[in-house]
Amino acid sequence: MNASVGQEVRLLLLGRGLRAFVDGYVAVLLPAYLLALGYGTWQVGVLSTATLLGSALATLALGAWGHRASQRLLLPGAALLMTATGLGFAGLSAFWPLLLVAFVGTLNPSSGDVSVFLPLEHSRLSLAAEGDARTRLFARYSLTGALCAALGALAAGVPDILTHMGIDRLTALRGMFVAYAGVGALLHLLYARLPERQAKDQATAPEPLGPSRGIVVKLAVLFSVDAFAGGLIVNSLLALWLFERFGLSLTAAGAFFFWIGVLNALSLLAAPWVARRFGLLRTMVFTHIPSSLFLILAALSPSLPVALCFLLLRAALSQMDVPTRSAYVMAVVTPPERAAAASFTAVPRSLAAALSPSLGGVLFATGWLAAPLVACGCLKIAYDLALWRAFRKHPDA
Repeated sequence: MNASVGQEVRLLLLGRGLRAFVDGYVAVLLPAYLLALGYGTWQVGVLSTATLLGSALATLALGAWGHRASQRLLLPGAALLMTATGLGFAGLSAFWPLLLVAFVGTLNPSSGDVSVFLPLEHSRLSLAAEGDARTRLFARYSLTGALCAALGALAAGVPDILTHMGIDRLTALRGMFVAYAGVGALLHLLYARLPERQAKDQATAPEPLGPSRGIVVKLAVLFSVDAFAGGLIVNSLLALWLFERFGLSLTAAGAFFFWIGVLNALSLLAAPWVARRFGLLRTMVFTHIPSSLFLILAALSPSLPVALCFLLLRAALSQMDVPTRSAYVMAVVTPPERAAAASFTAVPRSLAAALSPSLGGVLFATGWLAAPLVACGCLKIAYDLALWRAFRKHPDA
């Protein structure tokens, strides 16, 4: 890796870390902020849906028309949008303007990266290395995001600290969105230093799906069920559940989501080792089912310590299917179809995940606090069993 490429990689990893840090605390603070503004639980779900739906549609638009714009301008432009998003949430109080900002902006209420930054950064990272080096580079990228998001969750306790110092609580919460905007401005400066890619450096156009179309369509449908289930309990809604069910403070919630992030990162690291020993499909299914059972048990727990224990056990397993899922898709299609297969399975997942947070918010608003967690766990188990039944005889290596 030459010096120029090495600098580009460092800038992208730094940018990923900064974004993950602010995403980590925004996912926890968003429901608390909306409740402080006087809104109910269903508005939290609707805003979460708007953020995910907007990100999914932006990713679709980027795939369709992004090639017409300079790649050097897209990431700095996304960073400016991030700045505008933070300032919009800090300065607005009415629901409909906030909903509009959530839809067109870059807020991320989930545990993973669903923003328009992801495909832009991935496309540049994919050109920085080949083979195993590329795999290691993407592993560093994912691990950087997971660990920085965990640290960011700890920062969700800052408004409580500021409130104890005499600062109005709503002002303290708004200040965190101003900080989010400030990180967007910093990212604009970082991404502006990225070099322009020459035409010879660009990836070749992917070939359309052919022999593997049936397999990919089946996987896309199953992955969409999984994503819809996950959307019922994105991090913002899980934080809302802890606030409403047990009265957890922001500081305690931040510490809890820090450990959730650490365990997620460890599960990402463990996934390749488990997959080498047991296979990709077995790792996906037989780590996912126990994690879903732990979520259901958490929903039915009589006390906060028991619920947190089950949620932490879930976090230790729930991310093992993320890298193995991507690897499995690449393993079951022909090499020329891999780019098309990745897109075809990713976009429906994003759209499906965007539909369910509003449903989760409605269930909370009706007083069925356990329902989104139980529904998420049951749907995910059904997905795992269907995936195993459909592909258990298909080689995954």
